Amino acid sequence: MTLLSAPARVVTVGAGLLDDALTAQAVPTVPVAWRPPLPGTAEALAKVLADPRRPAANELAAGRLTSARPQLVGVRRASEVLAEGTFLHAGPPITWERASGPMRGALIGAMLLEGLAGDEHEAARTLAAGGVTLRPCHEHAAVGPMAGVVSPSMWVFEVRDAEHGGTAYCSLNEGLGKVLRYGAYGPEVLERLRWMDEVLGPALAAALERTGPIDLRTLIAQALQMGDELHNRNRAATSLLLRELAPAVVEAAPGVAAQVLRFINGNDHFFLNAGMAAAKVSTDAARDVPGSSLVVAMARNGTDFGVQVSGLGGRWFTGPAGVPDGLYLGAYGPEDANPDIGDSTITETSGLGGFAMAASPAIVRFVGGEVADAVRATRSMYEITLAEHPAYQIPGLGFRGTPVGIDLTLVARTGLLPVVNTGIAGRVAGTGQVGAGLVEPPAEAFTHALLALARSVSESFE
Repeated sequence: MTLLSAPARVVTVGAGLLDDALTAQAVPTVPVAWRPPLPGTAEALAKVLADPRRPAANELAAGRLTSARPQLVGVRRASEVLAEGTFLHAGPPITWERASGPMRGALIGAMLLEGLAGDEHEAARTLAAGGVTLRPCHEHAAVGPMAGVVSPSMWVFEVRDAEHGGTAYCSLNEGLGKVLRYGAYGPEVLERLRWMDEVLGPALAAALERTGPIDLRTLIAQALQMGDELHNRNRAATSLLLRELAPAVVEAAPGVAAQVLRFINGNDHFFLNAGMAAAKVSTDAARDVPGSSLVVAMARNGTDFGVQVSGLGGRWFTGPAGVPDGLYLGAYGPEDANPDIGDSTITETSGLGGFAMAASPAIVRFVGGEVADAVRATRSMYEITLAEHPAYQIPGLGFRGTPVGIDLTLVARTGLLPVVNTGIAGRVAGTGQVGAGLVEPPAEAFTHALLALARSVSESFE
């Protein structure tokens, strides 16, 4: 009778409807945040969690990721690091037949840029016949935004990890509007790319020979404290990089310095590509640790969303890429949007982008929602990550380190998927950016990876 006569205290689990109703009636509640695990993962999850190697493996992998010291050391022609007859692209492997509009447009543009076709129709026929080898950027220590197409005459940032010795590459950012990465290949696009080949690339290469390595880890840490999240907002980071480069550009290339600096100054996303290479070299440091369930890559090709896991080598696990939910430009709407595309999710994989939105209140003006939503997004990612970054800190959370090191088992146990903020490409090649927003990765990519990790555990102890 004591139980029935005492004031009621109710524990509510899951959806907030019951909690809200009781609170409205002044009934004290103890809400418990709980989500069911990803369907079909219970047996595999138990097997992976029982792997005795896992705790130490994850500690090692996460430690390598957070201790990486990415430095911008040069700008090089892609032909120096690309196999002959190969074009790189974003995301997991894709064929011409399955490629989306923006991916096809970017590949056609690269064919025209390299003089491998006389017009778009010849380019499409050659690509359909397999006349050029298509390989993911990630398989060549590289990353590329949106379509991510890299061909031999393009220039790439070269970023080296001063701690672990790895190297990663990313193309130079073309700016906004009609650009190759969104599938445009008109005369103005090719003209800009040729200027980047003849002027921008050589000028930056010469400047970096004068400056020596630029510490991107420190620069990213500063930009986070200035309101960037380093995926869709790079205004502070671009300004900081410009400060580092400007004197050397003037000294090394005085005849074109004004053109180069004006181009960088007019593109708030110029830093994104260098930041992506920094993220790539950091996550690569965590690769190939047997027994580790840490995610080392998330990438999209406009058709598939893929993930790679430290303990599973270079294998891709995929699901269908979704259409982002966000704000659209002008008269564009969801019907104009291509499914998610690009390697820029390497920023989230390294603890930036969607994982750092609490550092960037202004980002909600670009991707939608409220400032509180950005803070909640970052806080939720601590539930599925193994560490807090020691250098990348969020002022609004008391300088807490960004959540970093996505753990496959935590994703499966909580059912919570990584938060990704992204630009939205038009589905028709050449349309360009039609908006920006948030996108939810497909759960099946993580489920497939967990099942494979469980099989590898079984094989290791047979």
